[in-house]
Amino acid sequence: MKKILSIITVFASLTFASCEDFLTEEVRGKQNLDTYFSTAEECQAYLTGCYQSITFGDWWQTNTVWLLSEMCSDDAWMGNTSQDQTDYISLAHYRGNGASNGVISNFWQYRYKGIARCNVAIDRIPNAGLEDAALQERLIAEARFLRGYFYFELARNFGGVPLLTHFMMPEEVIGTKRSSLEDTYKFIEDDLKAAAEILPKRSEYASADLGRATSGAALGLLGKVYLYQEKWQEAHDVLQKLVKESGYSGEDSQTDEYDLLPEFGQVWDCNHDNSIESLFEVQYQYHESLGVGGSLSTVTGARNSGAALGDGWCWCQPTANLEAAYGEDDIRRQWTIISSGCTEIVGETAEDFAKILKDNKGTITDHAKLAEQYGWDPNCLIINPVAHKSGRIIRKYYIPLNDRPENFYQTKSPLNHRILRYADVLLMYAEACNELGDDTHAQAALNKVRNRVNLAPVTSTGTALRDAIRHERRLELAFEQNRLYDIRRWKDDSGTPLIASILGPNGSFVRWNTEEATRDPFEWNNQGEDSNKGISFDVNRDLIFPIPLYEITMSGGSIEQNPGWN
Repeated sequence: MKKILSIITVFASLTFASCEDFLTEEVRGKQNLDTYFSTAEECQAYLTGCYQSITFGDWWQTNTVWLLSEMCSDDAWMGNTSQDQTDYISLAHYRGNGASNGVISNFWQYRYKGIARCNVAIDRIPNAGLEDAALQERLIAEARFLRGYFYFELARNFGGVPLLTHFMMPEEVIGTKRSSLEDTYKFIEDDLKAAAEILPKRSEYASADLGRATSGAALGLLGKVYLYQEKWQEAHDVLQKLVKESGYSGEDSQTDEYDLLPEFGQVWDCNHDNSIESLFEVQYQYHESLGVGGSLSTVTGARNSGAALGDGWCWCQPTANLEAAYGEDDIRRQWTIISSGCTEIVGETAEDFAKILKDNKGTITDHAKLAEQYGWDPNCLIINPVAHKSGRIIRKYYIPLNDRPENFYQTKSPLNHRILRYADVLLMYAEACNELGDDTHAQAALNKVRNRVNLAPVTSTGTALRDAIRHERRLELAFEQNRLYDIRRWKDDSGTPLIASILGPNGSFVRWNTEEATRDPFEWNNQGEDSNKGISFDVNRDLIFPIPLYEITMSGGSIEQNPGWN
């Protein structure tokens, strides 16, 4: 499938090019819709355009909100303190003025562009009359999986949204109102259940189709959709089909399809793309002239810290609070975060790290002074404090020198982006089991994740086990677009969203970053981004993002704003 994506980098789905928003979509080439979809090749090529809609081939359409979600949590700072980053800071610091934010506006528009592409496929492919009826049904199911995923991305960021269930002309869209969150989730559930019934298992695909949506991916995402709604039994019943530790043996079992990779360091390694741990991931590859690679390695990389380390933009930097959450014996910390003061980067050879360090020392003129100031080894890596809020960058997105292509920059990273993997499924299953009082299976699934990194098994039950599962999700899945949505949906013992005890004037994260006993000196010394991030959090407003103001205006008022947003 990567080969297909490199050939068709921007398949505009016959109708959808760039425009202002989904409400005023200009239809181009409409006459082709009546003659297209006449061969299997055309149908498959069109589906490639639906897959390409996950990112639209660049960083600014959807990647930005993936990173913004991390910035809005206790795991990441915005990071870049050498340039104006108002759009990110306004939301990440909960200032209550993000309705005109370009980042979420782009995300809204491009998620609906993806939905529009899928709707065309779902409307038109059933009438294609392909000789291979099974292929025809599979392509429709793939489109329904992707549409369900796109709507899930909208729902968990904005709440209930307008449901466009088939291809519509602009005049038909005007006046469409938001559906309730319950109805939005019901529509997503229906798409994913339908997809799961038709899509092949991972092992049933030909190697050329590796990366396409599978029935396992549909079940895993459906389980997450149920979990977000606290439908614990439904989540359990779906996820058990994927989890060997569940003991499930029904005819629809897929417990042999997925497993954890032997080593945690392999999970975000471009040499282990589409591994046995992967349920679904964005397909990237390097091409000398085409932009078919990823961008997050560059966007989150270090800035002005030496060309060998990478010419990055330093967006979305790990917090010291996240780093401190890992135990000293938890190897996931070094595979998740590269920290100033380190004398190695896991995955880099000693020779390549020496190159990086030499370049780093030559770039940061006060390297020796900084090492002495912070008590670091003189031969350590330092993330330039002039440009960075934190002395940390994300290791998961980092590409070691041996794996970097010659032209390593934006849209050139060969590392696939993991959207759903088996460790996430195990921890979701553990959460559902714990909520249902089945702590035995919850412990088994949780401890499988911990066993890979040689951590002691958890033997607690009840609320203590619940908290252990939640903590494990933070450590295992950091920077995989889960943390913000987890702390929004989780409740404390009083029924209040957990995020309200982390952020806000008395939030644990805010206090940790501002009190002298716990605050990180490197972060505290750079107030280009305020250390009191989250102090203005409002639980009545900030459990979802605002609907982009432009969309409300263009809808003529049919789309209503979320509570608390102007």
